[in-house]
Amino acid sequence: MLRHFTLEYWVDEGWYVGRLKEVPGVFSQGESLEELEENIKDAFHLMMEEEEIAPGFETKSKDIGVEI
Repeated sequence: MLRHFTLEYWVDEGWYVGRLKEVPGVFSQGESLEELEENIKDAFHLMMEEEEIAPGFETKSKDIGVEI
């Protein structure tokens, strides 16, 4: 399944640094924009692996509102 996210990025001392706007905590960098895109995808996959629920547990979800 393909999901789309917003890559926010900037250049810092010659490095492309970025984050996935919709996924807090997923940051990466690269020497080019293309390398940043590859690295941010890797960072996202690593984060998803770490957050997998143990087999045998049923997960549920619920939308909630948060006032800002």
